[in-house]
Amino acid sequence: MVAVPDERLGRVAEVAHSRKATPASIRVVDVGGWGAALLGRLRQVDALLAVLGAYAPAADPDGDAARIELELVVADRDHVERRLERVEKQAKSGEAALKREVEELRRVLAHLDAGRPLRDYPDQLPDGLEPLTTKALLLVRNGPDGIDLQLEAELAELPPEEAAAFRDGGAAALDDVIRRLFASLDLVTFLTADENEARAWTLRRGATALEAAAAIHSDMAHGFVRCEVVRWDDLVGCGSVAEAAKRGLVRLEGKTYVVEDGDVLRIRFSR
Repeated sequence: MVAVPDERLGRVAEVAHSRKATPASIRVVDVGGWGAALLGRLRQVDALLAVLGAYAPAADPDGDAARIELELVVADRDHVERRLERVEKQAKSGEAALKREVEELRRVLAHLDAGRPLRDYPDQLPDGLEPLTTKALLLVRNGPDGIDLQLEAELAELPPEEAAAFRDGGAAALDDVIRRLFASLDLVTFLTADENEARAWTLRRGATALEAAAAIHSDMAHGFVRCEVVRWDDLVGCGSVAEAAKRGLVRLEGKTYVVEDGDVLRIRFSR
């Protein structure tokens, strides 16, 4: 579990007099290779992060990146071909919807046979396909012109102030990786804060207040009544929710409100 660095959280926690602050996090799973069996397990993930070795004399990170892309295309091709074989058998029943799916899958297979990833597919993909080549793929170069991951691992064991001094006050290189991953997933951060805890949460850009409530707890979504919204910098500038409300900076929003990056939310719900 990797914490997402966000300086806004500490400032909001200070204003809310929260006893603790919990950052948003991203779960990273090391699958340890790119074989067909391993790739099949990745269809449920949100993004792919590949580390390219660049230190060894014979290292070829650009070639490795191309091979990874090809492996993903081949894995998708095999996946689509298996589904096509299954649906073709089912379509012998004469059901029109299955016949249409057969034609759709044949077009998708032809696209993959041409060596093209499905992120470039011009039409809508069949439901439930879960392709790998539509997922965000973030490449991290471990070596010159990239990141020294061994050094980063060692610095991560040091107290934050010592690590910062070693970097001359700069941010950790891995923080930049997290930010790139965050951007590739098109995520936004919203915050909640009370005297117990200030916490950062992530949502896909365009998600609603109801989805934000569900991210916190399913009961909040089921009993959603309304949402109080204030921008984090307005809250910090005012020093309290009460003062922000007095200045007209706290809004009441409904289920369909689209949450923006940096919103501080207070969900009202019935139990």
